[in-house]
Amino acid sequence: MKYGFVLDNRKCIGCHACTVACKSEHDVPVGVNRTYVKQVEKGEYPNTTRLFSVTRCNHCTDAPCVEICPVECLHIRPDGIVDFNDDRCIGCKSCMQACPYDALFINPDTNTASKCNYCAHRIDIGLEPACVNVCPEQAIISGDMENPDTEISMLLATQNTMVRKPEKGTSPNVFYINSDEVMLTPSAAPKTEETMWSAQSNGVGHYAKYAESLSKKSYEEMADTLANNPDTVKTYAGDNQNPEKSQMAAILGKSTVKRVYDTPDKGVLWGWEVSGYVFTKAISAGAVLVLALAALMNVGFSTETTWLGIGLGLVFLTLTGALLVKDLDQPMRFAYVLLRPQWNSWLVRGGYAITVFGGLLTVWGAGLFFEIPVLADIAMWVSAVSAILVAVYTAFLFAQAKGRDFWQSPTLPLHMFVHSIMAGAGALAIGNMLMAADSNWGGFLENILVGTLVFNVILLVVELGTTHPTADAKATVNMIMKGRYKNRFWYGVVLFGNLLPIGMVVFGAPVAATGLVALIGILLQERIWVEAPQRVPLS
Repeated sequence: MKYGFVLDNRKCIGCHACTVACKSEHDVPVGVNRTYVKQVEKGEYPNTTRLFSVTRCNHCTDAPCVEICPVECLHIRPDGIVDFNDDRCIGCKSCMQACPYDALFINPDTNTASKCNYCAHRIDIGLEPACVNVCPEQAIISGDMENPDTEISMLLATQNTMVRKPEKGTSPNVFYINSDEVMLTPSAAPKTEETMWSAQSNGVGHYAKYAESLSKKSYEEMADTLANNPDTVKTYAGDNQNPEKSQMAAILGKSTVKRVYDTPDKGVLWGWEVSGYVFTKAISAGAVLVLALAALMNVGFSTETTWLGIGLGLVFLTLTGALLVKDLDQPMRFAYVLLRPQWNSWLVRGGYAITVFGGLLTVWGAGLFFEIPVLADIAMWVSAVSAILVAVYTAFLFAQAKGRDFWQSPTLPLHMFVHSIMAGAGALAIGNMLMAADSNWGGFLENILVGTLVFNVILLVVELGTTHPTADAKATVNMIMKGRYKNRFWYGVVLFGNLLPIGMVVFGAPVAATGLVALIGILLQERIWVEAPQRVPLS
């Protein structure tokens, strides 16, 4: 048995009955939807048409949301339905990043992930999903696709059907009859800030209460609110103030295609907390890796410097954990990652790596404090091995976020490893200056900094300069180099964060100052690398 949907666009009239029925059945809050009808206008007057397409969870056979979920909140039932358990969800938003179809959201009432679950409670008692029952045109067909006697099975056998983003390899189980590419491909109909009957341009999920606050105002107050918010009055047509959108329109050549009804943008799901924890994690792991590298190269350093490295590791590891917990929408459930793990998720593997790393640093410190050289030496080398995993695991977590094409770059683990070495050297240089621990160690740290800075510039050229295989990845690169982030990238990351510290080394600036500038450059780059891919619409 394997349940799926066929959405017959020959019959859909865009009445939104399915959306309303779904909201009623599941008590879905204002501003978010488990299912909705996307509407796109195509052509030029008088030769125009309006297209309708029901959008929802695809109940994928190889569901990336299930693989990335750290606590088995999301799971695939024996009948193929991808269901979820509110009581387990920690609100990490990983599933939302993994879903290529933008089907999940954070329920603002429960602060947990939610989506279409095929009305599993109805299926279990022999009923059809609420949207199927209410559709006046029978445009939504559900059932067991493996039973040849069902209507859905017959339609799949006799009709030419399409699925959304087949290149993702998720094997979606929602099929469209007579669909159009402009409906199934998000970039074919550029996302606008304002759509029909929608004033919630500031986003949904975390910001869903914005719509509710508007609904409590009078029409005059609502108009004033919207008029005073520039973001809510931008439209795609003629928006010369937004070069990013204008460039996308020129590239696509689809100026006659526009969305007229859509759900509001969910915004940046992983914000400064995530880029912050990538940064603090880099310092924590990097401080230990630099000490181990010095030992391998027979560069002597004092006990004070050893304590500095251990201290940086523990302090910034604690900050990493605090930022991880802060980013959760259910922070009181953070321990579920360790106590109810789903081992395929790199969030779980990373959580255990961080925990083990912290324990090893503690053992290393105990060996030094109690003057047990053998214990200290073993703990140092094992800590260094653990630090490598701590430094790079986030790259594999991002790779599990299949909805974000830019994060699928094979260079991302190397990118994070280089940043860790650079961050560790920079932090140790600053700490060494403050503690005056090793006055002759500056040359080694300076060499590490300039080497990693040069390597980072090469990585930037590779990551951004090579041909990217998908339109979403290309859109992200365009956004970084020419669009929304161009000033922060060229002036902040390239000039200030990389070329300036290289020049400071050449002209003999204090290594601590060089390290500080390099650390700021890392933070700026990680913020862009985390945030920019999330600006590309998935639905």
